[in-house]
Amino acid sequence: MPFQKNNQFGAKKILQENLDEQPICFKGRKGQKEAIKAVPNWQEQLRTFVDDLIAQQKNSNE
Repeated sequence: MPFQKNNQFGAKKILQENLDEQPICFKGRKGQKEAIKAVPNWQEQLRTFVDDLIAQQKNSNE
């Protein structure tokens, strides 16, 4: 049975910006995959960190 559109229990969008269709993937060190899951809101924190990292790189190239 498919999930009905506009269902009151449907998923709610909490992100303000759209996400890219392709994920960013990298191999972490042993234990990081399990440990990061214990960090609250880790995905949004990681997205912010990547934005800051890119901004730092742009500033250092200028």
